[in-house]
Amino acid sequence: MITPNSAASVPAEAVVPVRRRPGAAAFRFLTALAALTGIVIDLTISDSALRVLSYFTIQSNILVAVVLALSAWRAWSARPPLPPLVTGGTLLFICITGLVYHFVLANSSSGFSMTDDPDHVMTGWRTVSNQLLHTVTPVAVFLDWLALTRPGLLRLRHAALWLLYPLAYFGFALVRGAIMTPGTPARYPYPFLDVDAHGYPGVLTNAVVFGLAFYLLALALVALDHIRPEIRSPQNRISSPGPGGLK
Repeated sequence: MITPNSAASVPAEAVVPVRRRPGAAAFRFLTALAALTGIVIDLTISDSALRVLSYFTIQSNILVAVVLALSAWRAWSARPPLPPLVTGGTLLFICITGLVYHFVLANSSSGFSMTDDPDHVMTGWRTVSNQLLHTVTPVAVFLDWLALTRPGLLRLRHAALWLLYPLAYFGFALVRGAIMTPGTPARYPYPFLDVDAHGYPGVLTNAVVFGLAFYLLALALVALDHIRPEIRSPQNRISSPGPGGLK
């Protein structure tokens, strides 16, 4: 016999079965494939796999490929969704990738543009990978979150926890640059992290500014998650009543 107290502890998916969602699974699989394709192209045309893997862009897209593939499998097999801490963090990191690229790195007036860098000339397959990694995957992950997930699951505490990864990446970039030989290509992966150009005080200032911007973006995603409507299919909920993020 289920008492009121015990009923409160029963997962919602145990009461209302999670339905298979082949449409969501297909969209997520294609998003994961787009991320993987961009990564493989970059690794193939580069002379240094380790240098490619040092970019935040590549790391965030690896996360997208893994998380969206798992989410696709869960949606296909009617399994509960991944935790919102994981899926929300994936959304934030890939949004950072897209926004920083388009508004900072590809913007000649930003002060940190990479458009004149001969190592980042966009031609041929590099153009394809660039669009996949900086435009297609950020837009696809955002649309997936907006249309295919249940709203109201992100929490304010998530915003602070998500910043641990950008902070760790900042430390990684500085340590990597410090141990590499001066003049090595892409010694510092991004212009705003270039100690040779800005010195440690300047790089730290840049990190604080970007960190605050990332935190505000995280807060904005949490706020949007609580005011966005839940999109429903004509007959059933598009997301199960169980807690979670990308299913």
